[in-house]
Amino acid sequence: MLGALTDTEVISRVLQGEQQLFATLVDRYKNYVFTLILRFTDNREDAEELSQDIFVKAYRSLSDFRGESKFSTWLYTIVRTTCITFLRKKKLDTTSLDNEKTFLQVENRESGFRANQMESKSKQAMVNEAINLLSPNDAQLITLFYKGEQSLEEIGRIIGADPNTVKVKLHRARQRLREKMEKYFSHEIREIQGD
Repeated sequence: MLGALTDTEVISRVLQGEQQLFATLVDRYKNYVFTLILRFTDNREDAEELSQDIFVKAYRSLSDFRGESKFSTWLYTIVRTTCITFLRKKKLDTTSLDNEKTFLQVENRESGFRANQMESKSKQAMVNEAINLLSPNDAQLITLFYKGEQSLEEIGRIIGADPNTVKVKLHRARQRLREKMEKYFSHEIREIQGD
């Protein structure tokens, strides 16, 4: 009956010595965490490694969780700081790319995207591709609201903005997502609507 326990109840029991229950939280949030990490890095291997690091950090810091927000909101802050630290370190570790190399990477990504577009018929994959085309801020808002099921207030706490500002930014992000869908997936959308 572990599935019936709320996050807060699981956390309380873990802190009281039932460490094995932390696996319940990992199961509940592993997809959420992995999806968020992929917004920061496109590399699945890095995302898998970061996922493990994040859950280790969450476990070690569990006593700091105050229950003032959802566990997922608290976990998001760990994801964000871990990913930003990782990306800063990675940036320092790599040499800067010259413009030609950067251009080739962008061109390869575009052609790879078109190939994936042709293969992918599922609505979910199509939406994920469109989200990947958004700016990091727009992708973050869409992911937190729809995939992370965070409220406007919780998103506001995460990004440091009041709920009304979040609402406006989310509205604009949805418009940009719709534009990307229409631009890159118009054929697939017509097929889906024709069903």
